Amino acid sequence: MSELREINLEHGMPTVQTALSQLALELRRTRSMGCTGLKIIHGYGSSGKGGKIRVQARSRLARMKGAGEIRDYIPGEEFSIFNSATLAAFRRCGALRKDPDLERHNNGVTIILL
Repeated sequence: MSELREINLEHGMPTVQTALSQLALELRRTRSMGCTGLKIIHGYGSSGKGGKIRVQARSRLARMKGAGEIRDYIPGEEFSIFNSATLAAFRRCGALRKDPDLERHNNGVTIILL
């Protein structure tokens, strides 16, 4: 078992609602597997305005964090060793130290801590 799972919410070009349903399913699955982190790939939107899946997924994660359903989430563009949330995430999920998106400022991904 790994501490970190990765899923691609944009695979197959789903609707926003389908992607959010997939996110909920994968969060439950990740938690039941005993993993401490989930990296979601949601894209950043080819229009340059920000992808709808990214915007809605992060909005949902903010609500979940506020309700105590997840510990935290880190937008890919903030996933840096200079970010205090990232340093805290390393303590929770050591596999994040080796993630290829670390320091890439990739706004097409989000890290979720369970």
